[in-house]
Amino acid sequence: MPNAGLSIKLRPSERAQLKSWESAHGTPQQVALRCRIILRALAGESNVAIAAELEVNRITVQLWRKRVHQKGIGEVWRIAPGRGRKPRYDQATRDRIIEATLQSKPAGMTHWSCRSMAKAQGVSKDTVNRLWQLHNLKPHLSSTFKLSRDARFLEKLTDVVGLYLNPPEKALVLCLDEKSQIQALDRTQPGLPLKKGRCGTMTHDYKRNGTTTLFAALNILDGKVIGECHARHRHQEWLRFLRHLDREFPSRLKLHLVMDNYGTHKEPHVQRWLKKHPRFVCHFVPTSSSWLNLVERWFRELTDKAIRRGSFVSVPDLKRAIDEFLSAWNEDPKPFIWTATVEDIVQKIARARAKLEQIKPGSTLPRGKKAA
Repeated sequence: MPNAGLSIKLRPSERAQLKSWESAHGTPQQVALRCRIILRALAGESNVAIAAELEVNRITVQLWRKRVHQKGIGEVWRIAPGRGRKPRYDQATRDRIIEATLQSKPAGMTHWSCRSMAKAQGVSKDTVNRLWQLHNLKPHLSSTFKLSRDARFLEKLTDVVGLYLNPPEKALVLCLDEKSQIQALDRTQPGLPLKKGRCGTMTHDYKRNGTTTLFAALNILDGKVIGECHARHRHQEWLRFLRHLDREFPSRLKLHLVMDNYGTHKEPHVQRWLKKHPRFVCHFVPTSSSWLNLVERWFRELTDKAIRRGSFVSVPDLKRAIDEFLSAWNEDPKPFIWTATVEDIVQKIARARAKLEQIKPGSTLPRGKKAA
């Protein structure tokens, strides 16, 4: 191929690293541009095509093809010294700050702040902030996770992901779950409205006016949701919801139900009813894997856009708000597209397990040297 340039061969992990650098918020623009050049070269594009697409010189494309071909992807981070002010701290100092961020904690605290790290390392808080941004480190943030210990994890994962990526013909895939204990909270005072320079506000205290449980089924084909609220979430209410689904869809269609392992879903009365209605085919996600059920993603939409900032004087008022959101959603539904493969998920979980095995019980990070 003319103007193809040097061929580059990278491992899948190196490709993933380039994509991560390209999209990371803290990556310098020149580094992100180099990542885009290499990723397009790996896709088989010619130097001329890459240069035209990224609006750079063809010589630049040739240069970074050659450097990565000879020395690997680490070369994209090679930044020549500029004409401006030289760094105040040497590389050893910067490396020490990054290592302390990753491998230690301040005395008596759970995480570092810019000021506490700056004091411990004898630098300015702006220096710490710039380094954290450069390496995309955010010690003040945390997220939750849990690895499943289900003995049949791989089997159930493959079953559910297969439904998402390759749905069966002449059948529908529905993701089912219940959102229990939705509280009808009424604020003690009216909130102040949104205005220029000020976000909307609401009081920190509230009055509890009861709860309701929402049973919902998400159709992964078109994104529509069928839901109904009940006062409780026993097997009787679950059966009532299944009968609703039976009436809702044509009898000729098989219904594949993705659900979790909640006891109500496997209750004997429910099992007997399902045997009498073979059109329903149940698929259970692994334990501690609610992220695998797409209806949970819709529940987040409901919470963020209709419940969290609402004020409800009674349970019927709360139900009315849920019904209004359901109606508005179904007027213009947006399906959630599943893209992760079983292999990608298994690899990610394997990395998480390996990391967990390095952490001592009762710790959240490997302990490094004590804070200075």
